Amino acid sequence: MIPTMDQKPNTQMSWEQRLLKNAGRPKSSLKPEYQELKFTLHRKLLDKINLEALATIDNQRVRGEVRQALIQLIDSEPTLLSALEKQQISDEVLDEVFGLGPLEPLLQDPTVSDILVNGSKQVYVERKGLIELTNVTFRDDQHLLRIIDKIVSQVGRRVDESNPMVDARLSDGSRVNAIIPPLALDGPVMSIRRFSQDKLMPADLVERKAMTRGMMELLEAAVKAKMNIIIIGGTGAGKTTLLNGLSFFINPKERIVTIEDAAELQLKQPHVVRLETRPPNLEGNGAVRQRELLINSLRMRPDRIVVGEVRGAEALDMLQAMNTGHDGSLTTIHANSPRDGISRLEVMVSLANANMQLVSIRQQISSAVHLLVQAARLSDGSRRVTSLTEVTGMEGEIITLQDIFVFEKRGLSPEGKVLGRFAATGIRPKFYEKLLAAGIRLRPDLFDEVVEV
Repeated sequence: MIPTMDQKPNTQMSWEQRLLKNAGRPKSSLKPEYQELKFTLHRKLLDKINLEALATIDNQRVRGEVRQALIQLIDSEPTLLSALEKQQISDEVLDEVFGLGPLEPLLQDPTVSDILVNGSKQVYVERKGLIELTNVTFRDDQHLLRIIDKIVSQVGRRVDESNPMVDARLSDGSRVNAIIPPLALDGPVMSIRRFSQDKLMPADLVERKAMTRGMMELLEAAVKAKMNIIIIGGTGAGKTTLLNGLSFFINPKERIVTIEDAAELQLKQPHVVRLETRPPNLEGNGAVRQRELLINSLRMRPDRIVVGEVRGAEALDMLQAMNTGHDGSLTTIHANSPRDGISRLEVMVSLANANMQLVSIRQQISSAVHLLVQAARLSDGSRRVTSLTEVTGMEGEIITLQDIFVFEKRGLSPEGKVLGRFAATGIRPKFYEKLLAAGIRLRPDLFDEVVEV
């Protein structure tokens, strides 16, 4: 049986009770006169059960027993309800107690890749790369704030007026960003970048026409031969998905250290050490940045270092690691083209060492990075690898690049789908000798491949 309030170890209200005591009503298909009933049942349920004691019981068992207690409360109400209405009311109250309230149905929908909350009355989702408005709403801004606080507190972070911006993650690895007033003028704003529990394998990326089989074969060879690879793209271009896909080719005998701001990588190898940054505490102290984790990881005897995203001074340490025996490192960068990615790297390295000459920075980059993988989200919502570009060295003071594969956009179909083709440039990469030295031989026609999509 579920613990009752009479069995409560002390009279102090638990954190979950304080959080959910006044939780509001999401928009639903229930009749308006039943909305207040649902709110009343929610309060009665919290008064009856002991959430602190429930935390020690198996989650599935807890939900089942709480549902039974809730049904008893519903049956005791004088209002006549149909079986369907009872089911819907119990589902929505359980979502408030155990989940994220009105967002729970969206989180259970596998077709939703992004949830965008613009205040309490407007929630958008992204499906198949396209954004659409939903009928989901929160009772008010305070209701939304409680949901945000519930998310961030689970990973030891906080959001309030002194710290109005926060990054966090859900238990399934989905990335959460929230910003609240006074910085958000129209109420709290939250975005949830979801990640599928079934990680896309390389074959899935080829099947979805994100790239061709030949491009994947080249990337597989590069990962196995311990080439240093940087994935480049804009927001929502699929960089993390691609990084997860490439990690599939890493030898399971290798020791991998991952470094992220918010843990979202899903590597399947048995020997993975996951590190995550830490924000400052209430006094503004105790922050641990990616650069510190990266420096520390060099003492952890890694075979490979995987950085979720390089965005600051840690770029210098990443390049130095690539140049000093940690081959096969993988990371991502926000940029719109391979050349822009190189420029961003130069800027980030200069942040770490302002006295370092530009030519020295470029020498570090040209010797450390072997391959740039450009990912993009196209106008029809599809995500494709638009180029595989080799860093060939330097001519004078300029880093030289050459495309191995490119995606050529040819127009739009009557349905709005992007038409184009993946085409090899015919150039054999300079690192091909390193592939041969690693015992990897690619098929001869790979560098002549052309595929229409």
